[in-house]
Amino acid sequence: MLNKELWKKRIYSILSLDNHPGHIAAGFAVGVFISFTPFFGLHTALAVAAAFLFRLNKLTCITGAWVNTPITMVPVLGVSYKLGAFLRGRPIKDLPVSGALEWHNLERYAKSLVLGSSILGFVAAVVSYFLCYYLVLRFRAKDATQAEQAEEMDKVGEELE
Repeated sequence: MLNKELWKKRIYSILSLDNHPGHIAAGFAVGVFISFTPFFGLHTALAVAAAFLFRLNKLTCITGAWVNTPITMVPVLGVSYKLGAFLRGRPIKDLPVSGALEWHNLERYAKSLVLGSSILGFVAAVVSYFLCYYLVLRFRAKDATQAEQAEEMDKVGEELE
């Protein structure tokens, strides 16, 4: 989960993909959106399904879905619930969860959770899209061959065969 070398290797493999930077960034952004959903245990499956459905890169989509780790999930859930409750006009209070973070414990707060997590996920996805796009371009600029290929892809607007 927090293996630094594994994450470095995964990020390097994403940045060096032979795809258009927008395609790479879109897959990562969709994965980030999925990572903010309260559907625990389904993030990877949802990322693979979204990658197939929207014809995105599976590696970037799955990596994006793993951005929100079990360590960060509890604070994100609390903020999502408060945001959703606020937007629904409900009183804002702490998310009262007894026991484990399982769906049957969170079911009665589902509307607020889904609304809040969707908004937070959308904002995080937009930010991650532009950040990933920038990082891919910056990474490719360091290598002359990849920089030339990225420039060609940018002119054509799609992947090169």
